[in-house]
Amino acid sequence: MISAPVLVLNQNYQPLNVCTVRRAVVLMGVGKAELLENGRGEVHTPSSLVPIPSVIRLVYLVKRPLLQRRLSRKEVFLRDNYTCLYCGRETKQLTLDHVMPRYRGGAHTWENVVSACVSCNHRKAGQTPQEAGMHLPGEVRPPRVNPYSIFIHKPLQDGWHKFIPWMSE
Repeated sequence: MISAPVLVLNQNYQPLNVCTVRRAVVLMGVGKAELLENGRGEVHTPSSLVPIPSVIRLVYLVKRPLLQRRLSRKEVFLRDNYTCLYCGRETKQLTLDHVMPRYRGGAHTWENVVSACVSCNHRKAGQTPQEAGMHLPGEVRPPRVNPYSIFIHKPLQDGWHKFIPWMSE
């Protein structure tokens, strides 16, 4: 129970992070956070009962810059929704393809890397899409900066829904 996830909100109720119950109890104990949701009961200490939080809010505002997403295989596949951009087939068996091949001066950047299935990647080989007779659905761009990206692929607890904007519908 002490390692269960707890949603941490900024002073303005914007979701910041997920921490453990242990960390949340420490933050509440030193006066840096306040309890918003208690959905799990209480912990018995030698001198008192401490509620087990599921959502806490910091008492001060934390300014965090929006982080650009790092270029990695997983992030490219997520940006492209695990779809081959050449044939449109959804699959988990994907490879990275450089639109302009690296040996011809193509950079390893968001704009030059796409998801491709194995057969399309072999068919394109070391050519540009135009030379191989293949087409991309549009301009390839880096993913948009999303302050909530840390929550997109994590399981969310039931009591968190009213604090996370896209879950409140």
